[in-house]
Amino acid sequence: MFRPFAAFGGNVFEQRYRCYPVSFIDKIDSEDGGKIFLPPSALDRLATLQVEYPMLFKLENRSSEKHTHCGVLEFISDEGLMYMPYWMMQNLLLQEGDLVTVRSANLPKGTFVKLQPHTKDFLDISNPRAVLEMMLRNFSCLTVGDTICLHYNNKRYYIDIVDAQPQAAISVIETDCEVDFSPPLDYVEPNREERSETANGTATSAATAAAAPSGAPAADQQPEEPAQPKFAAFAGSARRLDGKAVAPGAPPLPEPSTSGATPSSRAAGPAGESAPAAEGQSRRTAGKVVLPSTGNRLLDRQRAEQQKGGTGAAPKPPPPPAPDKPEEPPNGFKAFTGKGRSLKG
Repeated sequence: MFRPFAAFGGNVFEQRYRCYPVSFIDKIDSEDGGKIFLPPSALDRLATLQVEYPMLFKLENRSSEKHTHCGVLEFISDEGLMYMPYWMMQNLLLQEGDLVTVRSANLPKGTFVKLQPHTKDFLDISNPRAVLEMMLRNFSCLTVGDTICLHYNNKRYYIDIVDAQPQAAISVIETDCEVDFSPPLDYVEPNREERSETANGTATSAATAAAAPSGAPAADQQPEEPAQPKFAAFAGSARRLDGKAVAPGAPPLPEPSTSGATPSSRAAGPAGESAPAAEGQSRRTAGKVVLPSTGNRLLDRQRAEQQKGGTGAAPKPPPPPAPDKPEEPPNGFKAFTGKGRSLKG
């Protein structure tokens, strides 16, 4: 049976355990952090050695010469076993059941860290810095060269630790650490030709705008549309009800003034005797339709002839038409000319 050993040399804790992912103990939430699970005996040993808090450890895979740093979450694992996040096992090139050396470490508080996302999706987050600050609460330390895993909005983001200050391994517990980002690994810069074409197009448009005179419209500005003709009421030609042609060149009707008097009435004498006649004449010469005073055209025609002849007598009404006599049927036949009879006999 495997028994862990301890190296006694001052206040340094060092043990070897067989490692397994945290999914073996149903601790899936701890996959989003950088802390491990150790057996209760490790806590007793750490208390005896009076290791300083927070407890930080250095994990080494001596077969692949890979190492990283982490914190401890709980002391609940079985003796001789330890559990760690799967992404940490991938960084150390460990398989399930491989041996890993756990050694206590003292790390300075970090002042600067530079990160590089694997994909551009991380930059699509509305506030990546705030998300990063929230996710780093599950980490105790960071090591240059590691690839950490962040789980946010049902998606996993892998981020490389590119640089750290003041040394390659730093503690991120209760510290103000400045964070910088490098371009993602899948980021592709545009070609130089595309950049030059874009710059030339911008310069050409700026030069064209500067060379154009101040009063001249811009090239992309569309010419103004011609003004559409306004609607004018009663602008057509006049027609008479009797079918006669309207006198050509008739002057337009005068517009009524505010006082209610027409220009023809103002042009008349002081007594105003000829104002109605002038007004009627102007209306007839203007081509405006004048309705007759009566509905009988024959009476209107006779009245007009009498006015032309100079007689002032009133026209006589036409005689009423004679009643139509019923036409006699041919052969002298007359209906209902016999004697009447009764049904009673």
